[in-house]
Amino acid sequence: MYKGYLIDLDGTIYMGKERIPAGEAFVHELQKRAIPYLFVTNNTTRTPQSVQEMLANHFNIETPLETIYTASLATIDYMKEKNLGNTVYVIGEEGLKSAIFKAGYVENKENPAYVVVGLDWQVDYEKFATATLAIQKGAHFIGTNPDLNIPTERGLLPGAGSLVALIEAATRVEPVFIGKPNQIIMDKAVEKLGFEKKDLLMVGDNYLTDIRAGIDNGIPSLLVTTGFTKSSEVADLPIPPTHVVESLAEWDFDAD
Repeated sequence: MYKGYLIDLDGTIYMGKERIPAGEAFVHELQKRAIPYLFVTNNTTRTPQSVQEMLANHFNIETPLETIYTASLATIDYMKEKNLGNTVYVIGEEGLKSAIFKAGYVENKENPAYVVVGLDWQVDYEKFATATLAIQKGAHFIGTNPDLNIPTERGLLPGAGSLVALIEAATRVEPVFIGKPNQIIMDKAVEKLGFEKKDLLMVGDNYLTDIRAGIDNGIPSLLVTTGFTKSSEVADLPIPPTHVVESLAEWDFDAD
């Protein structure tokens, strides 16, 4: 029996704009049993408040704001610890930009301390050029998350990792990635729940991010094949997840 759950959102609890009823029921059961949980998402396009509203309004999940930990929040925590200055150039949506600017950072396109790259629906060549030049001048290069694709009702679309890869190729500078499966976001998430890693379960649909976040950081993992990683791929995974289900409806909360 796990004492706390770290849970992915897109592809696990919902799919784009589509409901995953078993995902909703999974969260409701956690709440019913009073088991602590934290939504750990690489999505930086939404603020934690908008994630909270979206879950309530579209997916029948009422959850406290403190149960939502985004790659945007983890990026800010990292920047504060790095303490290189308060200037930044951001490629990303409002969820990322507003969080960074609210934390006291100011935009500088010419010579920022940091260049932060997340998913940006309106990205264009000029944004890539500005980021590339700033990194060449010495800005610390941060990728919010390495997801090459995001699962949607349309299919797998380019993710933040694809944008980061373009700038990495242009600058030949390796970024620091914050989001899953990296240690930065996972250490913060574990700290927030306050349990030992062995007593937590990382739940997600993407082997490369969610499940590797568990494997690489010593946290048991549960792969649900409702999103990115399909059932047909499980047998060939290099390191198997601790648990695999085709639907979260199959999960036994009382199992060891």
